[in-house]
Amino acid sequence: MKCPYCGYVESKVIDSRPTDESEKIRRRRECMKCKKRFTTYEVVECLPLIVVKKDKTREEFDRTKLLKGMRHACEKRPVSIEKLERMVDEIENSLQNTLDREVTSTRIGELAMQKLKEVDEVAYVRFASVYRQFKDINTFMEELNKLLK
Repeated sequence: MKCPYCGYVESKVIDSRPTDESEKIRRRRECMKCKKRFTTYEVVECLPLIVVKKDKTREEFDRTKLLKGMRHACEKRPVSIEKLERMVDEIENSLQNTLDREVTSTRIGELAMQKLKEVDEVAYVRFASVYRQFKDINTFMEELNKLLK
């Protein structure tokens, strides 16, 4: 960390504590050259996650869009909103933990279907029918047969 007084690049941390909101770390530092003290704040850098859609357009990841689609698939099903929010959190965390800053909408859809399949098979089929754009009853039946196996 560069000293704001003399510009020297080495300093030592004297004190470190979270701020009131616990979103930043406050650090008291001492310059190794001029011995003056100064305060720095450390924050987590959140890079936006970009979704590459099927038509190759890009947009920022929107968790509310994902939640809305999954909630729609779970209409009149015994799946609580808390459970859905937890699933969306898990999907978002899994995407954020990859080193890629761009993710395909296909990948997001597959993760959503995987989560729904674990919770409610009817919701899974509903989501898959919209997501995979079933053309006719045969493709729908193929998906149901995969589920039965």
